[in-house]
Amino acid sequence: MSKPSRLLVFLSFAISITLTACGTEDSPPAAQPGAVTVVTLKQEPVALTRELPGRVHPFLIAEVRPQVNGIVKSKLFTEGSLVRAGAALYQLDDATYRANASSARAALERAQVTLKSAQLTAARSGELFKIDAISEQDNENAIAALRQAEADVGVARAALEGSDVTLGYARITAPITGRIGKSTVTQGALVTANQSTALATIQQVDPMYVDLTPSSAGLLQLRKELANGTMVATSDVPVTILLEDGTRYEHDGKTTFADLTVDPTTGSFTLRVVVPNPDDTLLPGTYVRAVISLGMRQNGILVPQRALARDPKGNTTAMVVGSDDVVEARAVQVSHTIGDKWLVEGGLVAGERVIIAGLQKVKPGTKVNATEATPEALVATPASK
Repeated sequence: MSKPSRLLVFLSFAISITLTACGTEDSPPAAQPGAVTVVTLKQEPVALTRELPGRVHPFLIAEVRPQVNGIVKSKLFTEGSLVRAGAALYQLDDATYRANASSARAALERAQVTLKSAQLTAARSGELFKIDAISEQDNENAIAALRQAEADVGVARAALEGSDVTLGYARITAPITGRIGKSTVTQGALVTANQSTALATIQQVDPMYVDLTPSSAGLLQLRKELANGTMVATSDVPVTILLEDGTRYEHDGKTTFADLTVDPTTGSFTLRVVVPNPDDTLLPGTYVRAVISLGMRQNGILVPQRALARDPKGNTTAMVVGSDDVVEARAVQVSHTIGDKWLVEGGLVAGERVIIAGLQKVKPGTKVNATEATPEALVATPASK
């Protein structure tokens, strides 16, 4: 075989080997659907709550003031202790008031003696008048003297009672049961009746009041939802109290009343809650937060917070897996937070599947392999970014 012929055969063989190799090379595998975890939304009764700031106030408060003038003879209580209603707090120098009471008592005794004499005189006069031994005028004078003596006894008795009351005021007592604060006076101080400065202040601290300040706009919205039937009112629902450090107070409160007047400077009104305080944990003036029930949404839909995101315009969106396992971006409207979930107001309906994990692997229009989240995963899985 000539040299050109051998070269032609070699080239043909090389080309055939190359073509055979190209024909047997594997094609690149097709892309597999991304794996995501979803939650199927459902309708359920949802209790709506709101957390509000509040201040603790005593259930009762009384400022102790003297009702008579006098020198403080002794202080009869321990500052900061629990005092009972009627317990003696201060003793004033009452020598003058005792003397006045003694004088009034003597005046009453004298009036009673005079009354006894007038009664005897009137009785004799009546007998004598029956036998015409005295004139009618004399008998009427005797009766008038008896009536005057009876009135004098009444006046004397009232004067004695007044003197005893004044004498009693010299011993200042507790008007209510509660914790008493520091004394503003000491032994030997001069006090006057109805003075502006209180001698001490007593506060009843079990139970306590917690005054909350919800907004009037929130109240208006609540009334609208109750009126149109989207929410059902709840009653006698305990109020949860959160202390300054965020821990839950062991005793729940109960709403007592809502003020009818809105503060024009803040746009809020006062909502009062009464809370047991047997261990004196709550102190007057303490800042707390209270979780109160607003009502019940019978057919509410809750979506995990981790399923929602904000777009550059600030709108809330969620990734929804359709019936064909294709991802769709959905604009969502939400309102209240319920634990780690949002209450849906629009954009999602019951039965739809919302992605809560694997969001970084998908985008709208892609096909996915969706797996329903387990209850344990809903608690333990962190929010996907």
